[in-house]
Amino acid sequence: MTSVSGAAGELRRPLPAVPPGERGATRIADRVVAKIAGQAAREALGALSPEAEPPYAGVVVHHGTARIRVHVELDYPGDIGSRCGRVRRHVAERVGALVGMEVSEVAVQVERLHLAPAHGAVQGRTR
Repeated sequence: MTSVSGAAGELRRPLPAVPPGERGATRIADRVVAKIAGQAAREALGALSPEAEPPYAGVVVHHGTARIRVHVELDYPGDIGSRCGRVRRHVAERVGALVGMEVSEVAVQVERLHLAPAHGAVQGRTR
């Protein structure tokens, strides 16, 4: 061990080594976890209709476990259940991987459905 010298040239005792478990912890703010969850929902949904708002999320973190509520707008007609399931799985995986938290719940709330234009349909007025 080496000693540390002070400003006046006196010797001070060396600082004791602190074990890694006692050095402190990193706390990730709920809003940061929410932004990550919202981005993960965007990744899972892929392209949305132009009038759809991007997904956003609300998060509650308690003792290192996150509960997430994701708000989405989807195209209709479509398989809403499978899209919500894909969002649920992807958000849980990404938050767990990027933040290192256990995700106990991901609730997907569909805020609005947008009528998707029929394949090959002509836009505008029909006679």
